[in-house]
Amino acid sequence: MSEAWRYCGNQVKLWRTKAGVSREQLAQEAGYTYDYLRSMEVGRRRPTQRLLEVADEMCRAEGLLRAAQEFLKPEKFPSYSQEYAEAEARAVVLHFYQTLFVPGLLQLEAYARALLNANCPPLDDETIEARVAARLERQNRLVRHPTVLFGFVIYEAALRETVGGPGAMKAQLHHLLEVGSLRNVSIQVLPVGLGAHTGLNGPLVLLESPEHEHCAYEEGQSTGVLHASPEKVSLLTQRHGMIRMQALGIERSAQLIEKLAGEL
Repeated sequence: MSEAWRYCGNQVKLWRTKAGVSREQLAQEAGYTYDYLRSMEVGRRRPTQRLLEVADEMCRAEGLLRAAQEFLKPEKFPSYSQEYAEAEARAVVLHFYQTLFVPGLLQLEAYARALLNANCPPLDDETIEARVAARLERQNRLVRHPTVLFGFVIYEAALRETVGGPGAMKAQLHHLLEVGSLRNVSIQVLPVGLGAHTGLNGPLVLLESPEHEHCAYEEGQSTGVLHASPEKVSLLTQRHGMIRMQALGIERSAQLIEKLAGEL
């Protein structure tokens, strides 16, 4: 829970109480449920721009509540992945393995938006827009830095899940073929039907910095850990090596992706 969220939410509550505006009245005028507004007032959710604008007017705050917008800009990344995002932006070699969805660096806007819209609990519109924009911005490195090496291994199950609907998924698969043709990008598919294999343990990312230091990242439902210890990095590097050995080659992977696109 952000201290800025808590402070701003408390200010909304204080101004509302001072003006004699009930929580029900403010929630109705702003278009939120009572519980959603309460969660913003206690700091469990980020107070939105819409709430600040409506509360400022209803409570006659004369711009004092609106002024908080500058300190409540939506986070471009979940708090647990911000350290990783900084490492990714500097890395000169990145190797990804993703199990259930297309890696963020390869996602089209429609695909990314569909994933974010499915978040639970729901994200507000401002946060969705900020994260979609940040995700698309990250992808610039694929073409702007052709000397940075990107390797992707994607579990076949992720390519069969029609995120955003058949049309959006078909476009996403064609996008993989397009990006995979870049000289600094390789895309491989780990096929289903292998039985028990190390790829079932979950996704991971290996990174190498400009100083040739190595780290590894693991992410779960609501946590993310950037590992720097040689022991942990070695373990995940071994697992990634095994995954790549079991994955299809680049050409066969492209053929499978094209086949799956043709089925949509």
